[in-house]
Amino acid sequence: MPQIESQKKRVLTTRKATAANKRQKSSLRTTMSNLRLAVEEGRKDDAVAYFNRANELLDKSITSNIHHPNYVSRQKSTLAKLINTI
Repeated sequence: MPQIESQKKRVLTTRKATAANKRQKSSLRTTMSNLRLAVEEGRKDDAVAYFNRANELLDKSITSNIHHPNYVSRQKSTLAKLINTI
């Protein structure tokens, strides 16, 4: 347990940041999962909508320092290839 007042505050700040990061990561994973499902089922309109949303979330994750730019680039490329299969 932290003893110093600033450490106690820092613990709270870290918990809030961790929760926010988890929400953003979870939202991204869900969107990517829905995209893959839409592609498998052949729903092109839904797939394109999920693709656009996934790109937005991926870009946002770079600016939030949640994901590394190389990871984001790789995911975008993979999803674009997936969309082009429809």
